[in-house]
Amino acid sequence: MALTCLGASELRAVMGAFEQALERHRPTLNRLNVYPVPDGDTGTNMHLTAAAVRQELEASEGPSDMRGVCRAIAHGSLMGARGNSGVILCQVLRGLGEAFEKKEVIDGPLLADGLARAERAARAGVMRPVEGTILTVASEAAKAASAAAGEGLLQVAEAARAAAVLALAQTPRQLPVLAKAGVVDAGGAGLVLFYDALLTAIDGRQMPTELELPPEVRANLGSALAPSGPVVPLEAGAEEPPSEPRYEVMYFLEADDGAIPAFKQVWSDIGDSIVVVGGEGLWNCHIHTDDIGASIEAALDVGRPTRIRVTDLHEQVEEESWVRRAGQSAVDQEAVEPPQRTSVIAVATGEGIRRIFHSLGVRNIVAGGQSMNPSTAEILEMIESVPGAEVVLLPNNKNIHAVAAQAAEVAKKPARVVPTEGIQEGFAALLEYDPEAGAEENAASMAEAARRVSAGEVTQAVRGSETPAGRVEPGDWIGLSRQGIEVVAAGPAEAACGLLQKLLGDGQEIVTIIEGAGARAADTRRVTEWLADNFPEVSVELHQGGQPLYPYLLATE
Repeated sequence: MALTCLGASELRAVMGAFEQALERHRPTLNRLNVYPVPDGDTGTNMHLTAAAVRQELEASEGPSDMRGVCRAIAHGSLMGARGNSGVILCQVLRGLGEAFEKKEVIDGPLLADGLARAERAARAGVMRPVEGTILTVASEAAKAASAAAGEGLLQVAEAARAAAVLALAQTPRQLPVLAKAGVVDAGGAGLVLFYDALLTAIDGRQMPTELELPPEVRANLGSALAPSGPVVPLEAGAEEPPSEPRYEVMYFLEADDGAIPAFKQVWSDIGDSIVVVGGEGLWNCHIHTDDIGASIEAALDVGRPTRIRVTDLHEQVEEESWVRRAGQSAVDQEAVEPPQRTSVIAVATGEGIRRIFHSLGVRNIVAGGQSMNPSTAEILEMIESVPGAEVVLLPNNKNIHAVAAQAAEVAKKPARVVPTEGIQEGFAALLEYDPEAGAEENAASMAEAARRVSAGEVTQAVRGSETPAGRVEPGDWIGLSRQGIEVVAAGPAEAACGLLQKLLGDGQEIVTIIEGAGARAADTRRVTEWLADNFPEVSVELHQGGQPLYPYLLATE
């Protein structure tokens, strides 16, 4: 029997079901991103935002009353919001919380009021609202909910979901870029899952196993609906450089609420996709801009920015186009050709790193790296599941070599290990990968390519030690090559520059910098400026890896 109202425990259940659904459908939502990449990976950003809410609710066993649950949802979503879509989702959840927190139960009229407040809050946070996006889906759902407010909780939720699905199907008619790619708005598709979660809590129906997409979109996506499938194909010529702002800048801003209108006005002159949400002295700020410095200086004028994150959107476009071309090529080939002879499995962590690996032809990735060593069983299971008759393994960490070799030895299909000690060597090795050659031949050529790279990492020391580079104290920044600790420095930029000084030799032409989760835009700029001053003949390639523990992975060749 359907519930006539929701209490605090049911609201917690709604958020749990929503977070699980976003996690399940994250790959498909990511694939719905259209060129040019508007905001990184929408599915990932929405899921991380919802996951932060779950963590907030679970902290200290979580609050049990409605006010506490709503406050946890608001705070968790504010602190965990990622990307444009995540920040807008944060506003949706905060709007709901404002409507619900002063009540003990949520009935039909209150749910309708909450959805209306959520839609208004989402629009208020966006400086230049665009129709055909998650905002439109939220708006249509709120209108339908209000119309059904007198009919009961179940009817309100069903009306909201039905209107959201219809609005989602209409988004290509409102945004030409969606129509051109043959997809619907990814953020709107993610929001539909929230209405599904409401209905699951109200009458116990199962969450959908697939996103509800128009038939033409489903046909266009094809096997991209599977987590490991290819992404939406692009039309010829779509890989041209985008004209939109290059960088996505995000940070938390500690500032008086009264200073925010002036801050928004400054931002309106230097970028777009502006979303500023929060209150009571803490704001989550998001902008797309070509001027990173100005976007941060605006915050310094009114308060204190923290946890600054900068993403190169043009680089994401380039990587995503590689993935799209490779994915579509795979779909075309699989229709007329047998599976490739040799598949590659890589061990890696970090969303950006996984994306690049996929673009270079890696079929499957085993989660792992420094301090995260997969088991023999995990690697063996992956070997047996990939479609290739033979397999090449890239452990990408010396601590994983032995486990990878052990898995290859007992595997039922031929498998060979390329002894890559880091992600840098793994990328280089893949440039020699030939899917139609055997594992033995691939392993030999890929190992040779990996040996041509001089690689290193920057990380922070956790204990004191005497090293050839000098005394290391806990908290010092160190630069490591494959020979050991080469540099001890006060900051990550100094460590990176010192390490590059040692890695760069005569005749080397390319420096690759892979930024990790702890990299700061100011530090990266110092490194690239140092390279321009000291090695002007060297070409620099900058990638967003997202790997933990190491703010910079470096390679020269």
